[in-house]
Amino acid sequence: GPGREWLRGLPRREWPRGLPRPQGVIKMDWVQRLNQAMDYLEGHLRGEPDYREAARLAGCSPYHFQRMFSYLAGMPLSEYLRRRRMALAAEDLLAGEKVLEVALKYGYDSPTAFNRAFQGVHGLPPSKAKAGVSLRAFPPIRFHVTIKGAVEMEYRIVKKEAFRVMGLSSPMSHNLEENFRNVPALWARAAEENLIQRLAPLMDPDMPGLLGISDCGREGEYRYFIAVATSAPLSPGLEEFVVPACTWAVFPGSGPMPQAVQELEQRIVTQWLPDSGCEYANAPDLEVYLSPDPQNASFEVWLPVLPKGK
Repeated sequence: GPGREWLRGLPRREWPRGLPRPQGVIKMDWVQRLNQAMDYLEGHLRGEPDYREAARLAGCSPYHFQRMFSYLAGMPLSEYLRRRRMALAAEDLLAGEKVLEVALKYGYDSPTAFNRAFQGVHGLPPSKAKAGVSLRAFPPIRFHVTIKGAVEMEYRIVKKEAFRVMGLSSPMSHNLEENFRNVPALWARAAEENLIQRLAPLMDPDMPGLLGISDCGREGEYRYFIAVATSAPLSPGLEEFVVPACTWAVFPGSGPMPQAVQELEQRIVTQWLPDSGCEYANAPDLEVYLSPDPQNASFEVWLPVLPKGK
């Protein structure tokens, strides 16, 4: 049908005007901006750094910055900052500062919380940190350009006008780790309420598939939607949302969930995005699920993009 024809998208040779072709693009600027964000975080380890400012320096939203960092560094940003604070705290304790002073310096109002964080990194309480005791160093991360063999990734560029969706949503945290719990809980709720069976007949043929939408572009409010594109009237107990017009890089994938989609997203951020000539646009990420089998799902990841420097 027409929906499946649309899913094939634009041929590789038909690119929206103004979007660069991903060949021969040097990623030095991308890496420099990431390191500027890391320099900012390093200078604000006392207390709580502003993720929005770090993301601004990196040229993306706070959500996209945290996700990009976790894929590149192999750990959540909050865990990295905790380890850096505890590494510096160990140096201060060895220099003779008191435990309570060091706890307050790095943003811990509770000595118990500081003790737990310190022991989680070093394996001993801060009161035991003294000369001759083995402590763990954790130097600051710097990103560098590396040249690797090219790995082919299938994708297409889709430019789409705004469209309305209907489904369920839940708040998303600015802390990416919390979303690893919140989002699966929403999918469990959707299964309990037979959401997929209710939404499938309402699906717009121009946008087939069940959508997972990370709406992280609006200031101060992040939400995750499980929904379908539809023009049907709003059903009781459901919500509606308008996905803004945007250009997306669309990557097909398949395999068991959720590992397959997470692995594809990691490859997109670490292998495709640095050399693409694109950067994150201020629009939602989309996961489009084309088959209902969680053990062998067929899906697409839609990454909102715009040319660098725009």
